Amino acid sequence: MEIYSTEEQQAEAIKRFFRENGVSLALGIVLGLGGLYGWKAYNAHQIDVADKASNAFNTFVESEDALAKSDAFIADNSGSNYAVLAAFVAAKEAVEQKQLDKAAEKLTWAAENVKNEELKATALLRLARVQAALGQADVAFATLEQKMPEGFAAQVAEIKGDIKLSLGDEAAARAAYQQAVDKGGLDNNPTLQTKLDNLAQAAN
Repeated sequence: MEIYSTEEQQAEAIKRFFRENGVSLALGIVLGLGGLYGWKAYNAHQIDVADKASNAFNTFVESEDALAKSDAFIADNSGSNYAVLAAFVAAKEAVEQKQLDKAAEKLTWAAENVKNEELKATALLRLARVQAALGQADVAFATLEQKMPEGFAAQVAEIKGDIKLSLGDEAAARAAYQQAVDKGGLDNNPTLQTKLDNLAQAAN
């Protein structure tokens, strides 16, 4: 089972989150609450903090041992968007190193600490795949039952199908894949039809 089967779509969600929730959001809130008093000083401070966090994140991502450094980075930047992104980076590296327990830990943290609903859903989908890979099918199904935006319904159904197939329940897998198709899953993942067709041929 591929843990990151829709990487491009999930990466776009992350990019869109940062486009929509940059420093300007925090600055706008301060404008609405406190007027313009001390605005210039606050503005300069926020930009300085954001620059430092951005530089630290870039250094973290480019390091050869990002997974090992992730705990310290997340602790130092707790409450920031960069901490959440670091958790995603660490989880992906953990999967590549076959440290699935560590990946589950990072994705759980991301899901529990991110405010953006799309990023939370992305974390939950990846977490469910990791849990399934760990042999925790029931836990993975429970993760997939958590509330997510409607736009993720097709991915949820597809992952359920993948898990059902890994358990040998082809009928349930086929039904889940069909649900994913009905939810528009083919728009972003044409391989979904292949999965469905393969099961249809196996049934004949």
